[in-house]
Amino acid sequence: MPAVDLGEEGGPVTDREGGKMDTRLKAMAGGALKMMTPSRLIAAVAVLVAALSFGVAHANTDRSGAPTRAGSKACVHGTALLERNKRNVVGYYTTAFNDKNPELAVRLYGGSQYIQHNPLAANGFAAFIGFVNSFTAAFPDAHIDIRRVIAECDLVVTHSLATGAVPVYGPLGSKVVDIFRLDENGKIVEHWDVLARISPTSANGNPEV
Repeated sequence: MPAVDLGEEGGPVTDREGGKMDTRLKAMAGGALKMMTPSRLIAAVAVLVAALSFGVAHANTDRSGAPTRAGSKACVHGTALLERNKRNVVGYYTTAFNDKNPELAVRLYGGSQYIQHNPLAANGFAAFIGFVNSFTAAFPDAHIDIRRVIAECDLVVTHSLATGAVPVYGPLGSKVVDIFRLDENGKIVEHWDVLARISPTSANGNPEV
């Protein structure tokens, strides 16, 4: 391949054999345009439209192919409904664990089902009630201090400090993140959680919760 000389600023681009690249580039462009017949142009546009349509459809589905939460009737955006969802989750959590009354928590804030992702608990509100009653009976000093509550669409996330129940939470307590999904009426229907004990040392001195 001949070496390319960029030439002086504003001048033609040439190779070192003396031939002007402008003519070569124009010929290549002309050939490409001739190859793009009307039928091929229409086909190319159709492919592009199909690709864009797939991208939009894929953006509105999760990995399982189901519609995302944004398309659900339970997905709320207004401040009033988001605040309602936050209040319901805080009420559900504190009534069940701090007030030791999971039956009332379910009656006030439970939906038509309860899908549980904690591997130590079964699905359903009956299992939730049984777990809370057993846990609080074994550890009557157990307490949940909810420090942060975040709501988006049909999800509410809490960031909490769990104390008491030292064999479970540790002497300094545990940091807990709970994720709740709510139905269109603001009732709780699904739950995920992550828990880890508070560390006795810190490289930065900032609280973990």
